[in-house]
Amino acid sequence: MTEPSHDKVLIVDFGSQVTQLIARRVREAGVYCEIHPFQKAEAAFERLQPKGVILSGGPASVLDDNAPSAPAAVFEAGLPVMGICYGQQTTAHQLGGTVEGGHAAEFGRAFVEINEPSALYEGIWEVGEKHQVWMSHGDRVTKLPEGFAVRATSPNAPFAIATDEERRIYTTMFHPEVYHTPDGARLLKHFVVDICGCRPDWTMAAFRDEAIARIREQVGDGRVICGLSGGVDSAVAAVLIHEAIGDQLTCILVDHGLMRMNEAKEVVDLFRDHYNIPLIDVDASDTFISALEGVSDPETKRKIIGSLFIDVFQAEANKIGSDGKGEPQFLAQGTLYPDVIESVSFTGGPSVTIKSHHNVGGLPERMNLKLVEPLRELFKDEVRALGRELGLPEAFVGRHPFPGPGLAIRCPGGISREKLEILRKADAIYLDEIRKAGLYDAIWQAFAVLLPVQTVGVMGDGRTYDFVCALRAVTSVDGMTADFFHYDMDFLGATATRIINEVKGINRVVYDVTSKPPGTIEWE
Repeated sequence: MTEPSHDKVLIVDFGSQVTQLIARRVREAGVYCEIHPFQKAEAAFERLQPKGVILSGGPASVLDDNAPSAPAAVFEAGLPVMGICYGQQTTAHQLGGTVEGGHAAEFGRAFVEINEPSALYEGIWEVGEKHQVWMSHGDRVTKLPEGFAVRATSPNAPFAIATDEERRIYTTMFHPEVYHTPDGARLLKHFVVDICGCRPDWTMAAFRDEAIARIREQVGDGRVICGLSGGVDSAVAAVLIHEAIGDQLTCILVDHGLMRMNEAKEVVDLFRDHYNIPLIDVDASDTFISALEGVSDPETKRKIIGSLFIDVFQAEANKIGSDGKGEPQFLAQGTLYPDVIESVSFTGGPSVTIKSHHNVGGLPERMNLKLVEPLRELFKDEVRALGRELGLPEAFVGRHPFPGPGLAIRCPGGISREKLEILRKADAIYLDEIRKAGLYDAIWQAFAVLLPVQTVGVMGDGRTYDFVCALRAVTSVDGMTADFFHYDMDFLGATATRIINEVKGINRVVYDVTSKPPGTIEWE
């Protein structure tokens, strides 16, 4: 696939949980960047020919045996380099400085005092000022390499900012990429645009034109099939591809009976009626729910749904070629950039699988189709921006993430038609109340969960023994970490009352106040 024509920044990943935030801040500044793990950074550096490099934080210590390091070429090329936290430590260590453990650590909010001027914060911070930042470090630099000088300090980071102005190497002990460093986004933008000299031309309007050209180049006169899920990723991918190749695209919606209230109809109405995109709508709910009834293990649920989805999707795809216009050669998927970034664990090895992926896998291999993944360079917020650029309605563009297995994994324990219907109604009321309160766009993801627990209740003069409904809402940037949403209690009380009054089968509502980690966003 054709490389983007934009100026580029390379982000070397040392395993920080917030490395993706660095990329997002750089993208927000209008500059294209890519994340690559430290083991493959040298090859990425050669391929990308970046105008600057950012070294991420990470959980390792440069004092460890076989500690991760940056490629020597990064420092030898004469390009601007920014080292963050572990990035500062490995820079100091690799260039002849000293890093030590055993000093007072610093975690959370801190204040740096600017002691000397630096190109890193020119026009943003002034000498003598103090500014809030976010720290997360145990080790610290105790001796700087030759050519470096201290520019700012904090109580437990005497080298909070240290730079070599001549070589344009800038290091911070704090994390500018996180929200808790209020000026962090400005610092990163200043680094990539003003210091590295990158053109801030990474926009969704430009991406749209480039993506359409790439799709046409890849597909030619071939036919493409795309599975629609009701989510924003597949919707945006489908509209983009349709704009590129028109009726060469056929979409397939497999309604597994596990979607939200009226969701299948909304998808059909939008794509078939509004966009006039060829769409096959398959009601396979009986097949899926019959196979799932009584199944309680979450991974088994996922595997059943994944396997049946492939069967149904393939059967419909096979029919498409019978219209005399040729067999489909390509499968479109709404794969995003976080899905293709190689994550780095503490040891540099593969990360632990917490649960199998939400999306259905195995289609390309089994169907012998080539993949079209026009969104694989984008983060979620960029996909939403592209959707707006393409004219998709806000109801689709701003839709909360929804897992491929749908309500099946929001119904812990055994699945039944009755329980799914109860959950669907409760979820619809919950989302309706969120929208009425004007909170939908402030929440990253919200949904109801029907628990495999029944409790005693009183309604009127009668005793009930019904299910418990749990409400979940989180704020997040990319789903990698999340915090529970802090509702007003009056909102929760009113929502709970409405669910209990309107949904037969629920007599108790609870709210989930678990963050991620230690929990996951979904319950299964």
